[in-house]
Amino acid sequence: MFRSYETGRSGFVTIVANYQPLQDGWGGPNFFMMDPKALYEIHIDNVGDGHEHITYQFRFSNNLLDLVVPVGGKNVSVPLINIGAINAPKAATLNVQESYTITMVTGDRRTGAVAAITNAANGSSTFDKPVDYIGNKSLPNYAAYAAQHIYNINIPGCGTPGKVFVGQRKDPFVVNLGGTFDLVNITAPATAFDPQAENKGLDNLKLKNVTAIEMEVPISCLASSTDPVIGGWTTASVRQARLINPGPGPGVGLASKEGGAWSQVSRLGIPLVNELVIGLKDKDRFNTSKPSDDAQFLAYVTNPTLPALLEILFSSAGVKAPTNIPRNDLVTAFLTGVPGVNQQKVVTPSEMLRLNTSTAVTVPASQSRLGVIGGDSAGFPNGRRPGDDVVDIALRVVMGRLCTLNIGCAPASAPSGAIDFTDGAYLDQTFFDTAFPYLKTPVPGVFN
Repeated sequence: MFRSYETGRSGFVTIVANYQPLQDGWGGPNFFMMDPKALYEIHIDNVGDGHEHITYQFRFSNNLLDLVVPVGGKNVSVPLINIGAINAPKAATLNVQESYTITMVTGDRRTGAVAAITNAANGSSTFDKPVDYIGNKSLPNYAAYAAQHIYNINIPGCGTPGKVFVGQRKDPFVVNLGGTFDLVNITAPATAFDPQAENKGLDNLKLKNVTAIEMEVPISCLASSTDPVIGGWTTASVRQARLINPGPGPGVGLASKEGGAWSQVSRLGIPLVNELVIGLKDKDRFNTSKPSDDAQFLAYVTNPTLPALLEILFSSAGVKAPTNIPRNDLVTAFLTGVPGVNQQKVVTPSEMLRLNTSTAVTVPASQSRLGVIGGDSAGFPNGRRPGDDVVDIALRVVMGRLCTLNIGCAPASAPSGAIDFTDGAYLDQTFFDTAFPYLKTPVPGVFN
């Protein structure tokens, strides 16, 4: 979630919600369709009370055309997702055609006022989703094909149209995933050990894709008239009950039947909180929770384990965890926002990504990949742009970088706060496009 930096679009906020990570381009034959039995949501708190006040809900449909080919005088259903080249939405050669609807809920996500978001060109409430990048024989020009699925949208109560795109993209997350979770098995985890450390790690997601839900919404339709700061997080929910269907009929996705109330099963606001902050025993609890209930997780922020583990792992190199317990600097970073940067006027400690929509856009060429701690107030944790290296930023912040800036603690409390910790997987804004939807064309199933 960031203030749009495409030329002429600074009056908008771009929101990106990524689902189904670690996709291989060659993940056929079915590839990575969105779940028509799930509810995907983007939540906005523009009040500061830890509750959603605007929610954008996405529901998907998978329409099977049941394409056939004649074999020995019989028309037989094909096992593949396509039987020829695809160049446009609703191609006759595409066997499963995905579409989606968007609903805007004002107030509580389950009891608030509901209205449909529609296509500004024709008033339709149904949008087509591009098929995944099967390969360049099936999709000779995937970039042009996907671009036909960027829609101008009418948002209820909003006088200016927004935009939406939903489809496969190259995974924008850059991280030395294997090394990080193998007890930080990184040869040079800081520039103090190797001046080139920021470029020496492996990006394990370099050839991976993800399914992105992206919206561009006018700032005036998100922020309140009294506070330019908004908070945002994403969730996915499924029905409470699931039964295996012993006799599914013809179709796709009929192996089970669902019913009951929606039950939240995932939550994401600030990146890496669930992975590196929340204790293993409470990860499921966190995924099903709301920001307004985050007091139950406070100890994971005030008494974090990651700095202690880093001290144990790298004590021989002189690495020391911050001593300011409780870690009020991390409460600021993760739960309240930084005063004067992205803190709302009403402060309710709650984990979400906060964005000050009044902060001037930094043009791509001038962006710092380290965001606020790199001197760029338009970057993470003031929202999150695609090129913000949240892994390096998070490592430095948990080890006390804010203390060196006298934010929530004193420099003396963070003996290792000035060390430039890194996972070695370098990221900056040049990895992305400079216009909506910003994320790059996905990795194809075949390189030729």
